[in-house]
This record gives sequence, structure tokens and C-alpha cells, in this order.
Amino acid sequence: MPRCRVDSSIERKVIDGFEFPLGVYPIEPLQPREGYTVAFESADGGAEDPDEQTSQWEEWPDRYVWDIVVKASRVESLVRSFLALLPGRVYPILDVLGSDAFREIDPYIADEPIGQERLLDALRRFRAWFYEDGLIGFGAMSDEPFLYVFVDEHKIVTVRAETALKDRVERLLAAFDLQEVESLSGADAAVHEHRGVLDAPDDRPDLLTADEIVEHLRDEWGLSLNIDGDRNVDEAGNDLGMTGWRCLVRLFPPDSPPLYAEVFLAAECLNAACELAADAVESLPNRPGERKTKTGGKTKPDAGPGDLDVLIADRLSPEDFATATGKAGEKALHADEGSVLQCRWLS
Repeated sequence: MPRCRVDSSIERKVIDGFEFPLGVYPIEPLQPREGYTVAFESADGGAEDPDEQTSQWEEWPDRYVWDIVVKASRVESLVRSFLALLPGRVYPILDVLGSDAFREIDPYIADEPIGQERLLDALRRFRAWFYEDGLIGFGAMSDEPFLYVFVDEHKIVTVRAETALKDRVERLLAAFDLQEVESLSGADAAVHEHRGVLDAPDDRPDLLTADEIVEHLRDEWGLSLNIDGDRNVDEAGNDLGMTGWRCLVRLFPPDSPPLYAEVFLAAECLNAACELAADAVESLPNRPGERKTKTGGKTKPDAGPGDLDVLIADRLSPEDFATATGKAGEKALHADEGSVLQCRWLS
């Protein structure tokens, strides 16, 4: 069964007994300490703010929010304790520090609730990545009762809970000997660096890369990118108009391993980019011949049609898009309609 492994050459940063995650660590003096802050948040309508993860929810109720810092060796046990407060079906959440030129984090959330055992199974299989990697955050939420548990890329834990759950949450914090503090002091309290932590050499196909884990979780958890696909804005909300995109498209031929294609195109929004990329790949001739499977075997792709999915749609800076596509790309960015510049199978 595919799994992941931490790069054993990475050394853990430890300050005064406080262990930092392997993938995020301070690079200037810092006095870390465990503890939490708590605040009250009034009910709000999530659909009014498309930039928040609440956007697919009608409303988050009155709630308390706790931000919690613990050393790396305690994060997993703390998170598992909070996840035990969730009901049997939950909405998984995944944040990935991606490659989009105008957005730092790719926020994913499940379209439909899944059984919590599927969440826990993935957390066990890829525990090194979830709890140590500095390029991802993860969590889960439920709407009845309202409870949100999230571990960000600094491995700081955030819990949002309806008011009726306040006592249960604080009893759990007390069980971990955590106390309320004025301000938190984790990895993000000073200048710090992020890094990936996985080791996946070419001769070990059973060890997954971060991109392969994200692909697996998108399928297993039913994740979708939680942004407005009809708007093309940066993190400040500025309209970007026509931008260059790099798309990775996955095709499932019948009875064959998936095929992947790379598409460079110009489009005015995510939905348009995905539609252009899908149409371009469906029209590609000469599908690759024999392909190695994940276990090292070989198989021939079926020539018939298959299911198609746009896995990645990242916007590129004008400079990077021009480098990838040449002068045709520069011209496409000033056109009135989107267009495909390059489309090819990946070996």
C-alpha cells in the first residue's frame, strides 16, 4: 500500500525543550511556550464572504475559537482528542501552499460529508506528512453540532465550537495541562521558514510525493478547491482579468492506469481555464503507449474515452507564462477570449 516517509536527513529544531515541526522552524531568537488563547465570535453568514472557508455554509453560529500551541510531539494526540468530539460524518479540510502566482494557499474542502474513519485512516497512513510538513494544513468540521478543528501549516491548532461545547473543549485543554496565555509563541511568532519533509526516491514507487498524496486525498475525501471559480482575483481581491495558467489534467482510460497531460492556456477565471484544459486534452492525439504503473509493472492504455479531471489549475505570472509559451503567450494575455497555447502528454 502506498505510504510516505520523512527525509531522515532533516534535523528537528528544539529550543528550551520545545520541539518544532520538521517542516517549519524559526530562524531568529524566539522563546516558545505552550498554551492557548480564546475568543468569542458572533454568528455570521458565511456565504457573504467568498474568501472564507465558511463560504459554502449558510451560517456559522455563535462560537468560541481557541488557538493552541503545543510542541510537535504533542500535536497528534491533541488533534486526535479534538477529532473525537466530532460526529461520525465530517467535512475534511486541506490547505496546501501551492504554486499559484496570485494565491499563497490552495484551500480544499469536501463537497459532502464522509465517514470519519476515512479521515482517520488517511491521518494514520500519511501521519508524517500531516503532522510534520510545513507546506500543508488539515482538519475537519461538522455542522451539527458545529465544530471546526484545523491544524495550519505551522502546526498551530485552531478549534471553533458552538457555545454548548465550550466546557468540553476546555476540559480537554486542561487534560493536556494547557493554560490560557495573552499571546501565542509558536513557529510563526518570529521570522521562520517552511519546507516539505518527504523522501520519495524514484526507486521507491510505494513512497508518495506531496503532490501524489494531495491527488489521493482529493479522490478519497471528495475535495474541491474552495474558491469562486467565476472570479479571477488575487488575495487582496483585485481583479486580474486574463491570466496565464498551467493545468495538469488526469484521464482515466478504461482498464488502464491514469494518463496525465500538461496544458498552458490563457483564461479569465478558474472555471474557464478548466473547461479549456479539458477540451484540449480530449482532442489530443497519440496517447502515450506503454506506461509504468505505481508498482513498476507495465500496461497498454485503452484507446477509448475515459473520465477526465483537472487536478491542478495554477495561475502564472506574466513573466513565467511568457517563458513557457513565448510571444504567443504574451499576445494571448491581451486577447478578449481565452485560448490554449500548449498541450502535451506527460510521460
